[in-house]
Amino acid sequence: MNLPSELRYSEEHEWVKEEGGNKVRIGITDFAQDELGDIVFVELPEVGDELEADSPFGSVESVKTVSELYAPVSGKVLEVNEDLEDSPEKVNESAYEDGWMIVVELSDSSEMEKLMDADKYKAMVSED
Repeated sequence: MNLPSELRYSEEHEWVKEEGGNKVRIGITDFAQDELGDIVFVELPEVGDELEADSPFGSVESVKTVSELYAPVSGKVLEVNEDLEDSPEKVNESAYEDGWMIVVELSDSSEMEKLMDADKYKAMVSED
């Protein structure tokens, strides 16, 4: 299982990467994409949308199921990975690089402290 140590992780299987300047990049974990199987469609919010931590912000559809995406942090959407519209398989191929989903400006940076480090996330998914 690929779990970069510099990222933070949510219980809903999203990863968060600090980009500096109160901005974070968000996607789903390698574990999540593996569980979902081949991803065929990704629905993401619009630039400018406000996200609330633990609330749905989009969905991922695979050949097996549709799964909601939950915001790991609150904030305003600054960027959306438009490439996923035509190439949703990038989430499977490169969950932490090309398969990122959104960039958010944090409204409360203390929410980052509630997220898990790689070791805690690995322990959580190992229990399942």
